[in-house]
Amino acid sequence: MTATKEAFFKPAKMSAQEKAAQTDATARDILAAEVQAREKKTERLRALRMAQPVESQPAKAQTSKTRKAAPHHS
Repeated sequence: MTATKEAFFKPAKMSAQEKAAQTDATARDILAAEVQAREKKTERLRALRMAQPVESQPAKAQTSKTRKAAPHHS
């Protein structure tokens, strides 16, 4: 078999089913990589949170003062 320009640069036409399968496989690979990255990040953040010292009393959040209702003009 001789190496020709057409053999290297002219890809064979893929059927719609082959294209769909390739797209599906690529999408699944991307999603799997994202899930793996998210789980790795979650584990890292969980380890950091667990390494923090535990406070004896959690700080109470300050409640905002309620505004007085404006008088109604009749």
